[in-house]
Amino acid sequence: MLDAQNIGLLLLLALGLWARSALVASSAAILLVIRLARLGFLFGVLERRGVEFGLLFLTLAMLVPFAVGRIDLRAVARSFLTLPGLLAVVGGAVATHLNGRGLRLLADHSELMVGLIVGSILGIVLWGGVPVGPLMAAGVTYLLLEIVRRVFPG
Repeated sequence: MLDAQNIGLLLLLALGLWARSALVASSAAILLVIRLARLGFLFGVLERRGVEFGLLFLTLAMLVPFAVGRIDLRAVARSFLTLPGLLAVVGGAVATHLNGRGLRLLADHSELMVGLIVGSILGIVLWGGVPVGPLMAAGVTYLLLEIVRRVFPG
């Protein structure tokens, strides 16, 4: 009952509660329930499609203002003519690129996930950050690794 996986999930649950991160705590609790209920087949589904489902719901949430008419398409078009609007386009492109690299990094080194979660919790506790998910954290990790590799080759 208290094997390494369950202890790890309990620790993540405790860390999430301590850091007041409902996402980390809820995720750890749900995975723990899946393990204890012996519904392990769900792990494969979550691993293969979880990021897609998460991104789908994140994108839905971000597009709701369009759907309910809070964002005027003319205002959006005008924003592309401003420096912040243009930088938002560049920022979106760079973030998307880094997220793709981060996803590949996590596919090759899934052991980094715990470090990303701990780092997210530290960001919440120390700097009042908002955990938007491990994918962006993995993208930033990829960028930091590339900088270190270029500064200290070999």
